[in-house]
Formats: sequence, C-alpha cells, structure tokens
Amino acid sequence: MNDSNPSVLVLCGGLSPERDVSIRSGRRVAEALRSQGFAVTTADVDSHLLGILSDARPDCVIPLLHGAAGEDGALADVLTSFEIPYVGSTPDAARISFDKSVGKAAVRSWGLDTPPAVALPHSMFRELGAQPLLERLVVELGLPLVVKPTRGGSALGASIVTEAGQLPAAMVGAFAYGDVALLESCIVGTEVAVSLYENEGELLALPPVEIVPDGGLYDYDARYTAGLTEFFCPARVSDATASAAVELAMTVHRRMGLRDYSRVDLMIDASGRPQFLEVDVAPGMTETSLFPLALETASKDLGTVFAGLVRAAVARGD
Repeated sequence: MNDSNPSVLVLCGGLSPERDVSIRSGRRVAEALRSQGFAVTTADVDSHLLGILSDARPDCVIPLLHGAAGEDGALADVLTSFEIPYVGSTPDAARISFDKSVGKAAVRSWGLDTPPAVALPHSMFRELGAQPLLERLVVELGLPLVVKPTRGGSALGASIVTEAGQLPAAMVGAFAYGDVALLESCIVGTEVAVSLYENEGELLALPPVEIVPDGGLYDYDARYTAGLTEFFCPARVSDATASAAVELAMTVHRRMGLRDYSRVDLMIDASGRPQFLEVDVAPGMTETSLFPLALETASKDLGTVFAGLVRAAVARGD
C-alpha cells in the first residue's frame, strides 16, 4: 500500500431497481478519486466479487450500491469478514437507517420531530380487509398521505395520496417494491436535504438543498431526469431554520451511529420546524444528486472529500 494513495475498489451496480443510479454514482466517484492520484478499480456485486476481494485485496472498498444490496448492512458484514476497510456505516447502524419505519421509531424515541406514520405489512393489509383498514388509517393519519416502501431508495414505489380513493392504488405501488408499506402524514412545506461527511474526526454539514419537483413528488424520475426538479442551494429558508435543519441532521447521524457520510431528508413545516423523513447511508453521487450539489455550493471537491474518507477508513482498519 502507498500510504498517501491506498488502492481503492468501488462497488456499484447490483440487482436492485436502483442499479443504473448506482453505476452512475460509482463511475463518478471512481473518476474523482483517480483525479486525486488514487489507483481505482470498479466491480459489480455478483458471483465474481468474493474472488476479487480475495485476490486483489484492495486497501479500501467504497460500496456505492443503492437499495438493499448496499445499504442494509449485509455487504458491510461481508467486507468485515474479509478484514477489508471500507467507507460507510457499520452493519448495525445501516440496518437501523435502511428501514424507514425503524429509523423513524428511533428518531421518535429520542424526542426528535418526525411525521406520524404507520408501517403496514402486505399480509396484514390482505388479511384484515383492505378497505376497512385503509379507511381507519385515513381517519388516524389524515390526508394528504405519503405512501412508500419501508425499505429501498430513490422514491421507487412512493406516491402522494390526496383523496381516500387514491390509497388502494398507492398501496399496490408501494408493495411492488417491498412487503411493508409506510403510510406517513404528508407535511406541507419545504423539502430539504442535509448532506454530512466526516473529516479528521469532525462531522461537517454541507449547505441544505431545497427540493422543488415539478410534479410535487420527488420521485425516481424527478431525481434523475434533468429539468424535472428545481434545486436551491443554500435552501431558501431563514438562517435559524437552516441551523435547526443542520442540527437535526447531525443529531440523527450521531445517534444512529452512522459513519463517514450520510444524507438526511427533512421537511420544514409551516412553522419553520424541520421534521425527519429518512436518512440515506449511501446517497447518490450522480450529476443530479444532492450530495455533489451541496459540495459544489460549499466549494468542496468530491475527490478530495472521498480521499479523506478512504484514508480514514484505512487508518481505522475496518
């Protein structure tokens, strides 16, 4: 190993519905690190990976897989078993953050703000009778609602329900991407994302990004199709609100035990109070992703940031 430039293996692709996004993220980070003088290779997560890990023995791995393959802690467990340092959160922390219902329950238990929600397994939805159950949940949570799978990313299977008659179709859409759907009270306000990264042991926050999708929902198309969403960075909120959003994001990162970097998605309600929606331990790094946009606004270089994360991972040895 060259102490200044460890060898790096970037993992991207996988079999999740977010495969294409993962490949774009992986390529961009690999190119950014090469510009810093690192020897970088990329690999998919398939039947060849274990052989690559055994034979190549990279100094550090950067998992940039989105969805279950890279964010539920399983891949981190594999890398730990090979005793290969990696960038990203530990398996236990990833498991808490990856399941939206579990993450929200943790945040609520810490006394932090998050919209009311119910996690509904497909089996219960079917066995208790869909229509009476949905009617009851509308009474409890009110309208509008956000319906989305509890596991997964890129807003796949997510929709906004403004009328009770839209709810059955929204549930079907969520169940297409997972066995449990989250029904969450929709906070009308300003959606922001706070990206965080660690540098020499210090957790740093990038400027909050305000998200204004043309269709009202920041779904898969709005995330990855140029022109379908307006972004404002820094977000068009007061300094006090921005500070509160950053404080909430940093608290979530620390309390969940996350590591290296993350992106925390929030909604600013009508009173200016930020509320936690979800956290991403492997945020997208594509040309339209929020983390790189916040880096650019802060005049930070993607390659420099990841170079620091790689060196920190190699130094800690896990």
